[in-house]
Amino acid sequence: MNVWHTSEARLHPADHELIGRAVGFIRNNGIGSVLAELLPELTPQERRSLRSHCSLAHVAVLVFPPSLAELRHDLGTLGLTAREPVPSTVVRDRLTRRHGLPDGALDVAILRAPVPGADGGRPEIEVFALVVPPGSELREIVARERSERHESHLALEVDAPDSVVLTGLRSVLTGRGGLAADGGGHNPHEDGTVLYFRNTGGNPAATNGTTDGASDRHWLRRLELHARGHHPAVLAEHGTHRPQDQPKDLPQDPARHLLELMTGAWTTQAIAVAAELELAEHLPAPGREPAAAVPPVEVLADRTGTDPQSLRRLLRYLESLGLLTRAGESFALTEPGRLLRRDVHHSLRPLALLYGGPFYRSFGELGHSVRTGQEAFQHLFGKGHFDHFADHPELAELFDRAMAAGAPMFEPVAECADFSTAELVVDVGGGNGELLGRILRRAPHLRGVLFERAHVVDAARRKLAEAGCADRCEFVVGDFTRTVPEGGDVYLLSRVLHDWDDEQSLAILRQCARAMPDHAGLLIVERLLPEDGAPSLAVAWDLHMLCNVGGRERTAGHYRRLLAEAGFELLTVSDLPLDGSLLRARKSPRGADTGAEPIPGGTDGCLRP
Repeated sequence: MNVWHTSEARLHPADHELIGRAVGFIRNNGIGSVLAELLPELTPQERRSLRSHCSLAHVAVLVFPPSLAELRHDLGTLGLTAREPVPSTVVRDRLTRRHGLPDGALDVAILRAPVPGADGGRPEIEVFALVVPPGSELREIVARERSERHESHLALEVDAPDSVVLTGLRSVLTGRGGLAADGGGHNPHEDGTVLYFRNTGGNPAATNGTTDGASDRHWLRRLELHARGHHPAVLAEHGTHRPQDQPKDLPQDPARHLLELMTGAWTTQAIAVAAELELAEHLPAPGREPAAAVPPVEVLADRTGTDPQSLRRLLRYLESLGLLTRAGESFALTEPGRLLRRDVHHSLRPLALLYGGPFYRSFGELGHSVRTGQEAFQHLFGKGHFDHFADHPELAELFDRAMAAGAPMFEPVAECADFSTAELVVDVGGGNGELLGRILRRAPHLRGVLFERAHVVDAARRKLAEAGCADRCEFVVGDFTRTVPEGGDVYLLSRVLHDWDDEQSLAILRQCARAMPDHAGLLIVERLLPEDGAPSLAVAWDLHMLCNVGGRERTAGHYRRLLAEAGFELLTVSDLPLDGSLLRARKSPRGADTGAEPIPGGTDGCLRP
């Protein structure tokens, strides 16, 4: 019988089993085996060096006991004696952000108990506890967290932490170690700094089946570095927090830094010209194609119809941007540069042409938007973005291909949401059908409705036909600010609301609420502005939306208030690739929440985040 199976347990069986598996992981793995499996790209010497600075600290789990007393009882049935609980700030904040809850909505405690390690050490099990009494309104959050286990991780303690050691460890882990920064913070209750990292896919044992309750390897999905004391400079470098008076990554030479920022327009145009000339089609990618395929610059100039000396200067600049690398007297593509090829999966070439073309011109009128609050695109071209593109089919086709470049954001959606009881999915403003096609392929029992403008529907019909789903989909032309197809079980709004101001977004949401049966759910895919100033693509895209479509990015709290005003309640927020988020909502039993904070008046009609 496994150690975690006991009739004395008082916790939910899934929580009790998770704790037992964490104990078994600690007892069966020392720091040497953990580092070898977590960081296979490091040499044995590099891992030995890492061990000289760190020790295995703990394996962490998040559970949901009815009370802390019952959690302590269950730990006792496993032979564990927990110390007194202390408040968690880092995990508490991660949970509230992930599920779109207001600050202070959750209380998370930390209980720790020592467990004899495989190599004679005394690591601990770290149990994050969100107390959930019977009948709690948090039950849907509990179900999602038990399934996805975002907070399961293992931790290394930095034995003698200082800024030099911590910076060096970060560099190794995110460099040759292949891990990516994944948040962190300082817990003042314990005076400890934590840096989180996530596995980016280089180690299959750490990334496959990570939500499988029968797999012990999911502990390797995330790593924590724990260091005693407060290390704000390292946290700022990690991209998780910075003091209000300290800009991120402040350079030693402010003038050089400002010059680099001011020449960002040169970068946009250099990449756009590279895309226009199709340079990536003529250059090999190291590790994928033989070096002999590298053409001399003169040959490349002949193929692209350019001046050899001028082309060399452009190639050298693209090298400085990390898109090319030297290959003898010529150049080859890096992995980011390879994304400019036409035929690569999720090519970014259309985006490069769009950002270097009409959006580049409209962004030159940003000052007009900042002074007036009106979109620069309409000021420049005489029509709004969507109407102008509808009048120019070549731009409309480019825009649709550019939007497809963001498809990686959609990849987890079909798995994150439960479509098992649904029959009909209505994709409102579904573009070329990329997301709806993914969902229909994953759930063959579903039928779909794609609701779009007339000039987009044909492209969507072709896309879904290629995906083999068109026979299960109805294509409806219309204006979602005026009407939405009725009778669906799930409604999708993917990258729609950020195109509109709050007044128009409310109109769209209210149309959805009118069309939706009471049982139906609403899924929203958007980038969320961070509440705490953390780095995010949404910050730049917020300015882009202001300038080019008159829309905006929003925080989770902002969406919560908009949804309440339209008669919805926000249930959960889940992370997606490319800094995206999946917001899951349902119709409020009370209808529109007239007690919610109203949208202030004024010329812009904006709900303040």
